[in-house]
Amino acid sequence: MTLFSNSDLPYHAVTRGVVESDQDSEYIARENRCVVQLQAVSRSFGKTQALHEVSLSVHKGEILGIIGRSGAGKSTLIRCLNGLEQPDEGVIEIEGRNITGLSEKQLQAVRSRVGMVFQHFNLLSAKTVAQNVALPLKIAGIGKAQREQRVRELLEIVGLADKEFSYPAALSGGQKQRVGIARALAASPALLLCDEATSALDPETTRSILSLLKSLNQKFGITILLITHEMEVIKSMAHRVAVINAGEIIEQGPVWQVFAHPQSDLTRVLLRGLLPQLPESIAGKLTKLKQGEAIYCVHFVSEDAQGDLLVNFSATLPGKFRLIQGGVDHIQHYAVVRFFIAVFAANETDEQQVLKWLHLQQAQVELVGYVASND
Repeated sequence: MTLFSNSDLPYHAVTRGVVESDQDSEYIARENRCVVQLQAVSRSFGKTQALHEVSLSVHKGEILGIIGRSGAGKSTLIRCLNGLEQPDEGVIEIEGRNITGLSEKQLQAVRSRVGMVFQHFNLLSAKTVAQNVALPLKIAGIGKAQREQRVRELLEIVGLADKEFSYPAALSGGQKQRVGIARALAASPALLLCDEATSALDPETTRSILSLLKSLNQKFGITILLITHEMEVIKSMAHRVAVINAGEIIEQGPVWQVFAHPQSDLTRVLLRGLLPQLPESIAGKLTKLKQGEAIYCVHFVSEDAQGDLLVNFSATLPGKFRLIQGGVDHIQHYAVVRFFIAVFAANETDEQQVLKWLHLQQAQVELVGYVASND
């Protein structure tokens, strides 16, 4: 039994809507190899609509992050994907097979292709680490010798080869989650569902678990659907992200693109802790009345990993503006630049020069407001 099929190659994100030339044929082929396909899926509980016409695809070898606040519909979505909930409307396909309307017996075959990593581990306390990992294989009727070999392979991969005979009570939270990951991988699934897999862990342990999941994706091409409410997790892990709110997908795209140009108010709120913001000392004094200084927010994405827009900006237009706040983040080999500048509002010539130069660089510029010049 192998860990994953050799055909499950890692996903490469599409950038700027264009596939890199040396990967064209690979990506075109991959587009037609969806592990998951949702079409207008809706699910209600009484008068509460948990999902509303959700359409979504997960490609082979991809890490797709789904983010939203509590109650947004994330848990219902994942329960529909593993067959624990049936949608009221719409179609769900796993590896091209329509799973909506299947009987419980028919769903067993589908579930064997979907591994599940839970927030609170869900390990059996009376069983050893090895026995917990072997449980799906035992249920599937795999022989003892083959089970034991498989368990040893998996524990080696997740870094727990020395914990085979330990019980969950003797493990740390991070070790328990590694056991959970090994158990989810036992049957060589086509898809790994991670439901808030790091929410119960401290930051250092979270980083180690995310690193493990990312290495599994890169080495073995395992497809991962990651449910979370933490944008930092999306940033460090996912190729694409879908934002869900009140049961609807309100925004989706490559992670770098969503970080650089968030389209919805919710996405901007979720990103607030990760992107440079206008200092409160200035934000609290903004007005629409044209006076003092005009405050602009500038977004820019560069394929140059250095993202040297600010350096060129200062060299080209010295003295025409002042930098208030800003920074450069590196996401999927893109430099995502966001900064705030102030331009003296009374000098329309300087203001037009600044805006013209920024637009020529294909930067997105938004007038935030005005403040008195002594601020």
